[in-house]
Amino acid sequence: MQCYVLSDSGHRTVKMAAPRSWALWSFCGRGWSRAVSGCRLPGLLSSSPRGPLGARLLSQEKEATETHFGFETVSEEEKGGKVYQVFESVAKKYDVMNDMMSLGIHRIWKDLLLWKMRPFPGTQLLDVAGGTGDIAFRFLNYVQAQHQRKQKRQLRAQQNLSWEEIARKYQNEEDSLGGSHVMVCDINKEMLKIGKQKAHAQGYKAGLAWILGDAEELPFDDDKFDVYTIAFGIRNVTHIDRALQEAHRVLKPGGRFLCLEFSQVNNPLVSRLYDVYSFQVIPVLGEVIAGDWKSYQYLVESIRQFPSQEEFKEMIEDAGFQKVTYENLTSGIVAIHSGFKL
Repeated sequence: MQCYVLSDSGHRTVKMAAPRSWALWSFCGRGWSRAVSGCRLPGLLSSSPRGPLGARLLSQEKEATETHFGFETVSEEEKGGKVYQVFESVAKKYDVMNDMMSLGIHRIWKDLLLWKMRPFPGTQLLDVAGGTGDIAFRFLNYVQAQHQRKQKRQLRAQQNLSWEEIARKYQNEEDSLGGSHVMVCDINKEMLKIGKQKAHAQGYKAGLAWILGDAEELPFDDDKFDVYTIAFGIRNVTHIDRALQEAHRVLKPGGRFLCLEFSQVNNPLVSRLYDVYSFQVIPVLGEVIAGDWKSYQYLVESIRQFPSQEEFKEMIEDAGFQKVTYENLTSGIVAIHSGFKL
């Protein structure tokens, strides 16, 4: 499989990812019922599509390949394209709409995610569905501040350094992060384009890379990252279980999974107000600010289709993570889920 690395100039260079047996998975997964329904085995003459067994298999195959796009039922293949179109459409207004929809509270939620992560200098982070860079930039700010504090303590302890040596330590941009690095991976080219523009405008250069890739088939080797984050992205993935398995695969032993996602409100009054605001205000804001009612109607509906906190916790555990916990924020409007690869 190929993945594309977007350079600062905007050109794409091709890198080969770790080999994955996607063809075998496709055959054994979605294609299995199709293969069985076409077989004529001794004693199973009714396996014809017109027979009872064949009809049952075709029905199961149909169920297995259908999913939701908001409140709409679509095929799995169709959902991927529809979600891509949503984020391609909203990319330029994505950050503005986040501020408008959440009244700026999303910034606090993302800060809390970083405080929960507590990265240290040298941390290797993979931020999936992180197109516009909000988590990545917070990570770089956090580890740079940590590294500078550590550097100051070391300089105080070394009284005999010359002025030139002290200045050189402070001016070494490559060392300003203490070896930390963040890889932003997103399936949508427009979202990555906006993220790169923001990084350039805000002066982020060192310790940052942008990768075009799919959360369900990450273009990275096993055991590569210390931390995996995904903020407000996993509910848009067609096969959440596959994305979680991929997160587990690319994390180093001892690595941490952190997910910030909309969840189920646990306060009845807040829930009623939240529903009114979500369905009657957010799509209108989408139309007025981004010129796109339908995309924000989908985003609201996708939140209601996402599993509850306990259900998602079980899915994370099923993917192999241990010590899985979650913390509700703002009465459960969002939750931070955490798990470790042990």
